[in-house]
Amino acid sequence: MQQAREVVATEFDAVNQLIIEQLHSNVPMVENIGHYIIEAGGKRLRPMLVLLGGGACGQLTEKHITLAAVIEFIHTATLLHDDVVDISALRRGRKTANAEWGNAPSVLVGDFLYSRAFQLLVKLGNMEVMSLMAGTTNTIAEGEVLQLTKAGDPNTSEEDYFRVIKNKTAVLFAAATACSAILAGADKTESDRFYHYGLHLGTAFQLTDDILDYEGNAAEMGKNVGDDLSEGKPTLPLIFAIKHGTKEQSKLITSAITNKSSEHIDEILSIVRTSGAIDYTRESADRESQRAIELLGEVPNSDYKQSLLRLATLAVSRKT
Repeated sequence: MQQAREVVATEFDAVNQLIIEQLHSNVPMVENIGHYIIEAGGKRLRPMLVLLGGGACGQLTEKHITLAAVIEFIHTATLLHDDVVDISALRRGRKTANAEWGNAPSVLVGDFLYSRAFQLLVKLGNMEVMSLMAGTTNTIAEGEVLQLTKAGDPNTSEEDYFRVIKNKTAVLFAAATACSAILAGADKTESDRFYHYGLHLGTAFQLTDDILDYEGNAAEMGKNVGDDLSEGKPTLPLIFAIKHGTKEQSKLITSAITNKSSEHIDEILSIVRTSGAIDYTRESADRESQRAIELLGEVPNSDYKQSLLRLATLAVSRKT
């Protein structure tokens, strides 16, 4: 990640500065919560994709810095809303905004960040980008609602699972890379290539996240192992384990999802790890990563392209 960031270090610093400037509000609570979650850290992967995408297409401009801030604001807004919906108390190793200030302020500041993102989009003056971003935020909202309807449902299919992670996570990666290509003057064939690169990358990233929920280290991840289980989320490792485990194992996991309970987390962790569920999910992530890499085959070689290739590999090899 650090190697990729170094390729766009100057622009990356400019994005961070713009984010801080655009958090300004006449209402102190807006700034307090906004700074709290932005300064919590995180990978800043999505804005980095904007910068690398513009460079890979041969034209990295000031507009890419603005777009990168837009993408980060939208992502941050979804985190604020997610934590309220999931009743989460921990993110990136510290208390969530809703745990610190309450649900209502978190939701409203999330709304502020969404609206600030679209104020910045208007300044870009590109209707193609505006249209794609408007559609993306709508799809994300649908993904959030779909995930909510599937919470506590152990009969969720793999198809539904992939629909959730595509809509909720992968489409913002795709919008970041596609809009970046558009701002660099790419034609539709090229912007579509970058859209699908981002889509596959985002899917690989989320699949790995779902693996880490059962295999990761809580201290390194900044959240508790097994959080998805306590939220009743039927992720791919659980879906596979229900289908391929013994009758007793399937019953135990089904009950845990239905009741949104992590009471038997140690036993379920063992089932997930021994049933082949982790390997199956990792194979799915590897396929998505490889598809992302293949899509960059015709892109001219550059440090930017090499960084995008590294990120596709990192998406499935990371530990946090």
